[in-house]
Amino acid sequence: MIHLKSFIAGFLATLIFHQGLVALLSATGVIGASAYNLAPTEPLGVPAVISLAFWGGVWGIVLWLLVRASHGLKRWVWAAVVGAIGPTAVALLVVFPLKGIDVGLGMVPVGMVLNGVWGLGTLLLLNALRRMGSR
Repeated sequence: MIHLKSFIAGFLATLIFHQGLVALLSATGVIGASAYNLAPTEPLGVPAVISLAFWGGVWGIVLWLLVRASHGLKRWVWAAVVGAIGPTAVALLVVFPLKGIDVGLGMVPVGMVLNGVWGLGTLLLLNALRRMGSR
């Protein structure tokens, strides 16, 4: 059950925290990308934001597996670090090259901040889901 909750938390954190920050950074001119991209993706044609949220759910499971042994502030720090490094590295080293997307190194800090916030949001939502399940 914890894996399902981790997936749901990661999925929702993508829509709320990651894309919310993308919207804020876009509105302030920090980045050119826009949030909640509804363009269809290959091969299934689902909106890009839904595909991103699905992978956020998968990463939510990974995040939980990596932070579950820590507690308190240490768990929050690990959630931010795992979020910042894991998804950013995979995006830059695997996903973008496969899609033919050229991203300059200047986007690395932005990606790390976006994904670090996602990690914190995932843990926040996961904690809420875990509390709801224990009642």
